[in-house]
Amino acid sequence: MTDWTETELSTLRRAYASGTTRVSYDGKSVDYGSAEDLLARIRTIERAIAGTTRPLPVAGLAGFSRGDR
Repeated sequence: MTDWTETELSTLRRAYASGTTRVSYDGKSVDYGSAEDLLARIRTIERAIAGTTRPLPVAGLAGFSRGDR
């Protein structure tokens, strides 16, 4: 389960693109130690969101007949 939203992710991306490490959204403010820390958070959120929106695999049951029975 993830608590992150696309809005938070886009806010982090904008901060990274502008070169700042302080991010504010929804009345909250976070100061990341470096651009690498911010990028690591972005990647973590991207993976979490992608993992929750990926369609589930379809499982099937294979059958066969030898034809002689």
